[in-house]
Amino acid sequence: MESPLLVTCALPYANGPLHFGHLVESVQADALVRFQRLRGRDVLFVCADDMHGTPIELNARKQGIAPEQFVEAIHASHVQDYAAFNISFDEFYKTHSPENEHYARLFFDRLKASGHVVARDLEQFFCEKDQRFLPDRFVRGACPKCSKPDQYGDVCENCNSTYAPTELKDPRCVLCATTPVRKKSRHQFVQLSHFADYLEKFVHSEARLQPEVRRFVDGWLAGGLSDWCISRDGPYFGFEIPGEAGKFFYVWLDAPIGYLSSTVHRVGDDVALKKYWSADSGADIWHFIGKDIIYFHTLFWPAMLHAAKLREPARVFVHGMLTVNGEKMSKSRGTFINASDYVRAGFDPEHLRYYLASLLGPSPEDIDFSLAGFRDRINGELNNNLGNFCNRALKFVAQNFEGRLAESFDSDADAQSLKKQVYDIFDHVSYKYEKLDLKGAMEALRDIGIAGNGYLQKRAPWSLIKTDRVAAHQAVSLAADVAKLICIGLTPIVPKLADELRRQLGIDRPLNWADRELDLRGARIGEPKALTTQIEAGTLEKLIAAPTASVAPTVPEIDYAQFESLDLRCGLIVAAERVPKADKLLKLSVDLGDAAPRTIAAGIAAAYEPAALVGKRVVVVANLKARAIRGIESRGMLLAASGGAGGLALAELPNDVAPGSKVK
Repeated sequence: MESPLLVTCALPYANGPLHFGHLVESVQADALVRFQRLRGRDVLFVCADDMHGTPIELNARKQGIAPEQFVEAIHASHVQDYAAFNISFDEFYKTHSPENEHYARLFFDRLKASGHVVARDLEQFFCEKDQRFLPDRFVRGACPKCSKPDQYGDVCENCNSTYAPTELKDPRCVLCATTPVRKKSRHQFVQLSHFADYLEKFVHSEARLQPEVRRFVDGWLAGGLSDWCISRDGPYFGFEIPGEAGKFFYVWLDAPIGYLSSTVHRVGDDVALKKYWSADSGADIWHFIGKDIIYFHTLFWPAMLHAAKLREPARVFVHGMLTVNGEKMSKSRGTFINASDYVRAGFDPEHLRYYLASLLGPSPEDIDFSLAGFRDRINGELNNNLGNFCNRALKFVAQNFEGRLAESFDSDADAQSLKKQVYDIFDHVSYKYEKLDLKGAMEALRDIGIAGNGYLQKRAPWSLIKTDRVAAHQAVSLAADVAKLICIGLTPIVPKLADELRRQLGIDRPLNWADRELDLRGARIGEPKALTTQIEAGTLEKLIAAPTASVAPTVPEIDYAQFESLDLRCGLIVAAERVPKADKLLKLSVDLGDAAPRTIAAGIAAAYEPAALVGKRVVVVANLKARAIRGIESRGMLLAASGGAGGLALAELPNDVAPGSKVK
């Protein structure tokens, strides 16, 4: 028996909606997982949302909600999007979880106990205006390697180089755009050079990496491995390091541990370790990732697993980046397409699955989502070739032979040639799937469709039935047997379409790969229907006709009692003034119908001049616990929406609403 297989996708970052770039990887991994399951292999498919780090802290702050609330809303949207595209995760979990915190501490303790962690002062950027250290995502500048401007402080999106934030050229704080200063802070480092010999063997182990990826990693190994800083200064959304007050684990330490903690959440600690993650488990672990995170998955993560005495991945399979109509995905150009936008526009998720699979070969080459190519693939291959062949054969059986296949199939020379040809091609489909080559598998399936259509055209059962009804029945029944191969081969790629074809073939159970030999002679078929539809000219263009609007996460639902706990009231602003040394803050005096006005500190100075606020009737959360902000006891919060000239707009009420009136 084959060893158990654990498959993972790279963790999507819980900072926004899923987009087409995410779907490239999840469709690729899902198709190969489904193939392995069809072969009868024991497969566990896990993933999680990566929920920590500074970008999440930033966006949660912009929306005025806690990071925990922000990531839960994003997680809910990701679950919905993956379900829409039929991604068959056994577990889609989250890194902000008790299991992940436990194992983050375990990895750290084992790295430390084995002498691979050292503490030392690190010179960092510090923003004097915001009074905080700036982690990698809080500072941008030009890449120190290729000079590409506007890059984050950890990795260049242009050349994929990694570096320290202080190596950036022309750095600026992302919060206030000022130039930061350098300041020292004590941090924890993993001495990655300790693992150089192990990583050399890991990278060159047979078939673990694609040749192109191995050459890429060899360059890093040849250049020497730098120590890896695994701590961050607070404030930081993540797990606090035990015994290190105000210090947190860097997101890239606990993110890959999400693979392990997701397994634990699905099957429990004992099974997760014994069956999959212990060094001697015998399981195969496959990671599917994009080429932007090769460094983390081929150097950092294997070193962590090795130090923790856990199982290393058998495969790290890298795909290329996605462009749209030949251009990098871009919100400003309207080529940044969210998964939910595609579904809401009424397009078929299985069409996208098929198209992406037809592009994804065994190498990490970049792929392009072309509107014309998408339409041609779906109309020409999936609909006119594969779908039409299956439909015309089964429809002919239904209309002329009472929906039952012949007791024996056509066996003349053409039929024998067809059967050998399509079964040989089907073996090639299997080979391509084994080699993680979806593009090759789709090309082979297309060839089965072409061969089947060619046979039907030559045998012409619609004419043959007039002179030899038995021969026509046998011919079209053989075509149905060829449709069975197409059904099995398409199942990993378009599972819903394939399941409908299975039903039409009269097969009353899920198929497996060995069912290539399933005997359909004499079978009663189901009602034939079109398996898919054409994409009409001009319909796809609306996907990129205008920039995709950013989608704010949907906050988890609450019940009415929770809503009632909020005391929302009309407040009349009677005075407003700036707060010294706080560019974003205004001190407001607000009449809520009480004996005296309340003082509220509000971060709206970028959007409103103090004098313009006096006389406005606004919505105030009146029962919010008092909080000291810059020495001001603030007793309430104003409601505002994103937008407006300064980035936000206050919720205002008409002048005839009295101060203190309850907002329901």
